[in-house]
Amino acid sequence: MSMLFNLINIEFKVKSEVILKKKSLKIHSGKHLLIYGPSGSGKTTLVNIMTGLIKPSKGQIYYKNNDYEKLNIDQIDNLRLLNFGLIFQKLHLIGHLNVQQNISIAQSTPNFDRINELMKSLDIFDKRNQKARDLSVGEAQRVAIARGVVNNPSIIFADEPTSALDDVNAQRVINLIFSQANQTKATLIVSTHDQRIKGLFSNSLDVN
Repeated sequence: MSMLFNLINIEFKVKSEVILKKKSLKIHSGKHLLIYGPSGSGKTTLVNIMTGLIKPSKGQIYYKNNDYEKLNIDQIDNLRLLNFGLIFQKLHLIGHLNVQQNISIAQSTPNFDRINELMKSLDIFDKRNQKARDLSVGEAQRVAIARGVVNNPSIIFADEPTSALDDVNAQRVINLIFSQANQTKATLIVSTHDQRIKGLFSNSLDVN
């Protein structure tokens, strides 16, 4: 089983406030991980560090053989594009673009066969020409999932994917994310404070 991530004594500060303090973590391929903790505990910060969206104040982070400290911004962006799928709590869909366009912007060269396959599997194919601003919450969430997995990423990151959902829709979204991860043999990393999904993961990191 190959190692995907190795985080060593990661810290993150904003001015004098410590958001993350000496977090070390190893993640192996195929081992889904839940990052669990209350709001404000640094879960999203940790995800953003792992995906290269922000730099830690201290510590080292490796993805496979890539030392983030030795990569420039373009190299980090390319690593993220080729390896990671991101599903955010705030969906960040572009309202004036349709469903197909919102998914395709995650690809440098759109693969419409793959996009159509995903839209069908997530039951949004008939919405492909509908503007994102006109979608229901559930439909928009499925578009965001499709955009996050369209590149067949090695790792799918989902940040608080169920926090604003009722029990039925929370279970539906988690099932969809697990299903997509299993189809593409991706490793799933979910950050949440939602106790409803804690029992679905055998591998967890509590952030307090």
